[in-house]
Amino acid sequence: MITFRNREIANEQLVLDSKTELYYLGPALTLRNCTLVVKVPRKALVVNQVRLIDCTIEVARVLKNFGWDSVHLKGCRFKGRFVGNDFGNWRDATQATIVDCDFSSAHVDQCRFLHCDVRTLRFPPWPYFTLFAPARRAAELAALPWPGKYGRVIAQSIAEEPPSTVALTYAAPDLAKFCGTTPEAIKALIEKLDGVYY
Repeated sequence: MITFRNREIANEQLVLDSKTELYYLGPALTLRNCTLVVKVPRKALVVNQVRLIDCTIEVARVLKNFGWDSVHLKGCRFKGRFVGNDFGNWRDATQATIVDCDFSSAHVDQCRFLHCDVRTLRFPPWPYFTLFAPARRAAELAALPWPGKYGRVIAQSIAEEPPSTVALTYAAPDLAKFCGTTPEAIKALIEKLDGVYY
C-alpha cells in the first residue's frame, strides 16, 4: 500500500504506476500545481478528503466508473479517458466540489457533474456533447426519439439521473456504437435541443 496523506505537495509529478500496490490519496492531502499521472485501474486507487488545486490529471488508461465524490477540484486540467466518472458528490455538496476545471482535451463519456456551477467548467467539443440540467429536464429528454436500437435505454437512463446531476457528458462515437447508430444521427437530434454543449 502506498499512501499520501496529511500533507501538502506542490509543483511535483506523482506517477501512480505500481502493478502490485494500492494507492491511497488522503485524508487531508492537498496537491497544488502538480501533475497526477494515473496508470492504475479504479480498484487500485482510493481518494478521500483530497484537494487538487491547479493540477493536471492525466490517466494513461481508461479510468472507468470512478467517483471523485470526496475530492475538491479547483483549476484542474484533465487528460486521458474518463468513462462513467462522477465529479462532485450527489448526496452532499460539501464533500466534493469542482470549479474552474478544463475537460476540453479529455475523452469524457457517460460522466456526471454533480452539485456544481457548470459555467466554470470547460467541456470537450464535438464529437462529445454535454446535456445541462438533465435531471430537471428528464421528461423532455426521455421523450426524444433517441436513434438506434438502444436509444430508449439512453432516454431511460437520463430520466433516472439524481436531482443533483447538473451536467452529463457523452462521447458521441461511443454512444452511437452502443446504440447501433451514427454520431451524425445523434448530432441531428441534439442540434434541435437547448441546454446542450457540443
